[in-house]
Amino acid sequence: MTFKVLISAPYMLPVVERFRERFTRAGVALCVAEVRERLEEEELLQLVGDVDGVICGDDRFSERVLTAAVPRLRVISKWGTGIDTIDLAAAARLGVRVCNTPNAFTDAVADTTLGYVLNFARRLNEMTDRMREGEWDKLPSRSLREMTIGIVGVGNIGSAVAKRAAAFGMQILGNDIRPISATIVKETGLVQVVLDELLSRADFVTLHCDLNPTSRHLMNAGRFASMQPTGVMINTARGPIVDEANLIAALQNGSIAGAALDVFEREPLPLDSPLRNMKNVSLAPHNANSSPSAWEAVHESTIRNLLEGLGITLPAVQSANSKGEGHA
Repeated sequence: MTFKVLISAPYMLPVVERFRERFTRAGVALCVAEVRERLEEEELLQLVGDVDGVICGDDRFSERVLTAAVPRLRVISKWGTGIDTIDLAAAARLGVRVCNTPNAFTDAVADTTLGYVLNFARRLNEMTDRMREGEWDKLPSRSLREMTIGIVGVGNIGSAVAKRAAAFGMQILGNDIRPISATIVKETGLVQVVLDELLSRADFVTLHCDLNPTSRHLMNAGRFASMQPTGVMINTARGPIVDEANLIAALQNGSIAGAALDVFEREPLPLDSPLRNMKNVSLAPHNANSSPSAWEAVHESTIRNLLEGLGITLPAVQSANSKGEGHA
């Protein structure tokens, strides 16, 4: 029996030929989509009518898309961790299995977060810009031991950020809707507080919560007003956790001092976004997960999840080519 599988995960597309022989031996024919960042609902509706499985990125698998894909679609194997763009209730009702790779990019995202903290605390980009403009200003900056970080969402990534912050001697505040690990509290000295207290005390507010109905636009006008005017917000989680229009207003009116953004409400970030022209904002193209070794592990786990979802026994594909070729 031959299965048809749609590949739309942006990180797998450049290296898909490395895995084609493995899929062929497993009886899987590939349909490779053209994707820049993600497929929207209307684009998916043109592709999912005759596929048995999908390896996707952050594509919009709405109830409408899932309904159009069944009864043939059996499994959606998400490349990476976040599955907030998939209607999980509809998938469960329609009998579509949804898999992901939890904890895939913890180290990379935590490292990125601390990179932003150091950049703003030590004013590295600001001094670089001034030097390029011919200036020789010795700007005052701060040691991380003098500063407080507030972590919103203390799961795998939030905990990894806490460990890194503790190594720099930072005071650490945490907020989560679930109890925070006693081990993390003991190891890092993290103090669990309500969100308003975290916002009012933290020099850096870093977001590591899932995107769900309770966290959508968690950071809004009122929350920015609660932050210190010298505070910096970091978002390496999901764009819609932040009300972007309110963030822009807070940056423009001085409610907060800066922001570091790896994710956005609309991706790619529109060319006319005011965020592109703000010198107190660091921007990245949803790339905090960048780590070739982590990518390789996710390729493997995503393929494994797909094959299991199709009912293909793994021993039949374990002899696949595993040469360490480069990544795009």
